[in-house]
Amino acid sequence: MRAVILAGGTGSRLRPLTNLINKHLLPVGEQPMISHAVNKLKQAGVTNILIITSRSAAGMFTAYLGSGENDGVALTYKVQEQAGGIAEALALAEDFVGRDDKFIVLLGDNLFEDPLKPHIEAFREQPDGAMVLLKEVHDPERYGVPVFTGDGTRIERIEEKPENPSSSFCVTGIYMYDATVFDRVRAIQPSARGELEITDVNNAYAADGKLSCRRLEGWWTDAGTFDSLYEASAKMRGARG
Repeated sequence: MRAVILAGGTGSRLRPLTNLINKHLLPVGEQPMISHAVNKLKQAGVTNILIITSRSAAGMFTAYLGSGENDGVALTYKVQEQAGGIAEALALAEDFVGRDDKFIVLLGDNLFEDPLKPHIEAFREQPDGAMVLLKEVHDPERYGVPVFTGDGTRIERIEEKPENPSSSFCVTGIYMYDATVFDRVRAIQPSARGELEITDVNNAYAADGKLSCRRLEGWWTDAGTFDSLYEASAKMRGARG
């Protein structure tokens, strides 16, 4: 299985730090944020990785990570020319993934404790469709919230930042797809903010009854704010003892 790490964005909530550097290269514990995603994939046996980032940051990533040889992985890079949404960035991975393969996608600012391997193995056994990983949080209204089917193993739809969440779970930035995802991206329309939204892609799978889910048990955060960046750094230092 191949992997895609999405590491673009403007990092507006972390300014002025991100006026100088892509947020995925900010330190979290002893390493830049991007290293967490690379290491988690390597530990799961996924070593063929595409990093999608912005034009302004591409040189920084190649300078730090290079080919990936020093980290035991093989890295490929692609540039998202302008901010057009997560789904638009994902579309750039089509040639890398191929038309018949399943793959995993990580948002580069998602930091988490659980190993990926059990979830990847479960998705490999799934005939087709997509899988998202969920986490129980105290503020689900900040995220995409799943509405579950009766047996709780699949998602009927995802509600984006609902005022009255139907559950205390949120959809994390860890997704797994079959190759039909690229057709689904082509079928969606830009949102009100002019971007192709990953929630619309996931809901297209859900409408077909093909969006499964599993739950993270350990800590998780999307390190996109100063508070969550500090929290993630503290947890990473604690994990290393």
